[in-house]
Amino acid sequence: MIGLLRGILLKKKPPLLILDVNGVGYEIEAPMTTFYVLPDIGNEIEIHTHLIIRDDAHLLFGFATEDERLLFRNLIKINGVGAKMALTILSGIETNEFSICIQNNDIERLTKLPGVGKKTAERLIVEMRDRLDSLPKSIPQTNKDSYANTTDEAVSALVSLGFKPAEASQHVLAIADENMSSEDLIREALKYSVKK
Repeated sequence: MIGLLRGILLKKKPPLLILDVNGVGYEIEAPMTTFYVLPDIGNEIEIHTHLIIRDDAHLLFGFATEDERLLFRNLIKINGVGAKMALTILSGIETNEFSICIQNNDIERLTKLPGVGKKTAERLIVEMRDRLDSLPKSIPQTNKDSYANTTDEAVSALVSLGFKPAEASQHVLAIADENMSSEDLIREALKYSVKK
């Protein structure tokens, strides 16, 4: 099993990225939450991976954090949720928010995810509830230095997506809140840039 790769980012075209590890180019499928935090092409990255071996293909999935990979592994165990749907779910919701949705039986929020209908949302809630202990818990941001790091990460991610530094800062500061994670900031800043 390939659990972790460290190498040079050669290509990023969602959902596919190519990572050069000592001259071997690995094709990796990743959720948008991972793409939001990728640096520019040519930089070294470390990515958590999950390998699925089928009769017709070996598929490698990559995640920016261990929490994302853990949620992916739990999702693909659910009847009717394959790897593609698990990636779609991860692309539309961060791990902490997903845990909260399961805990609060929030079918309405889950059905807003692409490809998730009411029956699938109900199945997710029923089957994931028993696995909540293994899912990541929300960690509130209270430290000002931590908050500054979070906003810096969000700005860097937007710059890597093609925004100018001043524009990225403006978008992040317009929606910033001390309780938001860097993923939240990136997602909301992207929504804000579209509305502007």
